[in-house]
Amino acid sequence: MVKYNGVNHLAMATGDMDKTIRFWRDLLGMRLVAGIGRQGYRHYFLQISETDLIAFFEWPGVEPVPHKDHGFPVRGPFIFDHVSFGVETEDNLWELKDKLTQAGFHVSDVIDHGFIHSIYSFDPNGIPIEFSWNVTGVDIRKNPRMADIQPSNITREGSEPN
Repeated sequence: MVKYNGVNHLAMATGDMDKTIRFWRDLLGMRLVAGIGRQGYRHYFLQISETDLIAFFEWPGVEPVPHKDHGFPVRGPFIFDHVSFGVETEDNLWELKDKLTQAGFHVSDVIDHGFIHSIYSFDPNGIPIEFSWNVTGVDIRKNPRMADIQPSNITREGSEPN
């Protein structure tokens, strides 16, 4: 069976790479580790952790998307709700909340999801982002939990691949 080691990179799009780099590198503190480009586009990579990257394509004409609240239902064609970045400590959530607020970005209150505590915001492109801290002593990777009050039949088959 294939063993995955994380998200190599998540690629998104921007119409303003400089503004995007200012947000992700300078405000959030992610290292800019690679950049490739040709006529008509750039593709830059920022380091999230030892194994994970986020990347952006810059294409002419890309505009920020309107804000759509995280996790709220939509209708019609749709593909992406939000991306969540893990942080090491709960204090990191408060530090990010302060940084984002001081930089003029809206940030939610800290939300307790039982196994993670999270804050929600948007990058300059309108990309919905979440920052999550894993609650101490609760590891859903080691001990999966299903809290859905009406799980599907397939979900009831358990956490392991069939």
